[in-house]
Amino acid sequence: EVQLVESGGGLVQAGGSLRLSCAASGFTFDDYAIGWFRQAPGKERERVSCISSSDGTTYDGASVKGRFTITRDNAKNTVFLQMNSLKPEDTGVYYCSAHWVVGRASPCLYEADYWGQGTQVTVSS
Repeated sequence: EVQLVESGGGLVQAGGSLRLSCAASGFTFDDYAIGWFRQAPGKERERVSCISSSDGTTYDGASVKGRFTITRDNAKNTVFLQMNSLKPEDTGVYYCSAHWVVGRASPCLYEADYWGQGTQVTVSS
């Protein structure tokens, strides 16, 4: 059974930090780029960050660049999102996603093959 399990969300004050984790199982982790998306109430889902499967190439959305860092530990089938200098507009449900890489130059730009159930992040002002 394919699973992407997010953890690490919570309530934090503006300017604070959180570290999200995404633990993957049930598929060949190395064959997938892993991304983070978020969705705030009443807004469309937004791609936050993504990391390739092999060379560690990352993509960061403009709104989080310089504040969020995505990393992956292939030995543990886990991806992390370190979020610093959090702002109230970062509030939302954060979802982990897996994107098949074989034959794709930019897998993060493709629709996700798998999704996690999400973890809530709330940043108070």
